[in-house]
Amino acid sequence: MPCCSHDFCTISLSDLLTPWETIDKRLHACGMGDFVVSFYNPVSKKRDWQLNHARDVLLQYRPASTPVMIGRQLTRPEEDITFTTLGELDAKDVDMFTMVSVGNSDTKHIVNGEKEWIYTPRGYSKKL
Repeated sequence: MPCCSHDFCTISLSDLLTPWETIDKRLHACGMGDFVVSFYNPVSKKRDWQLNHARDVLLQYRPASTPVMIGRQLTRPEEDITFTTLGELDAKDVDMFTMVSVGNSDTKHIVNGEKEWIYTPRGYSKKL
């Protein structure tokens, strides 16, 4: 979870073992708490709407410009990491081999030459 250096949560979007009502409640709590969140099990062949719903819930609490990292096949030879925004996030761009990390209100998208990442500071700047 490259954008995490402060509080964060992980949420499975699979309702196979957890009722969707519970997952939805967690999405709202994450949004209200301004947590960085990483989604695993974001979509499957039978579940293709949950990620877009999660995006829509988070858009109630943070701007569409919030940075998002899409990591596919992480730690495997086919690893691919792309960056987008919460407003542009779409379930058609992910599969079961994907982890989606959504930043919070302090998360920054950083580009330095060919290197690109998202980062959430711990908040020490507020104490200076």
